Amino acid sequence: MIDERKETDRSLVGAWTKRCYFAGRAVMDSRLRPYDLGSVQWYVLYQLATAGPTMQRDLARLLSIERATMTGIVATLVRKGLIEQEPDQVDQRQKLLRITATGAKLWGELPDFSFIRSVAFEGIDEADIAIAVRVLQTATERLENLLQKGNYP
Repeated sequence: MIDERKETDRSLVGAWTKRCYFAGRAVMDSRLRPYDLGSVQWYVLYQLATAGPTMQRDLARLLSIERATMTGIVATLVRKGLIEQEPDQVDQRQKLLRITATGAKLWGELPDFSFIRSVAFEGIDEADIAIAVRVLQTATERLENLLQKGNYP
């Protein structure tokens, strides 16, 4: 009975992590709709507005999205005039992304999403949050290592 409960709890960690992520993303998408942006587009603008010009391949890696998906997102943001894409000076096949003046202006008008964290975690003990972060970080690192090695049980 105890082993069954442990297995159920382990299965629930992933399910609740995914549900929490999607709930937060749905709130973001809802708030971004009036700006004709989605949450992934927001993350691209966030990176370019806060960290500066970024290589497109690095941004895809940072956001953990497929190269083809990133290409579509970048094309949309370029079409909207929010970012610009230029060939890298060293390797013309690589693209450097930067936010435009129009994109920077829009960035300044977008809502602050820190309220999502506040709503989600208000009243939850900091020690509990630290444990959750540590557990998810460890699990993620283990799975990424497994993926890298390709040595599946």
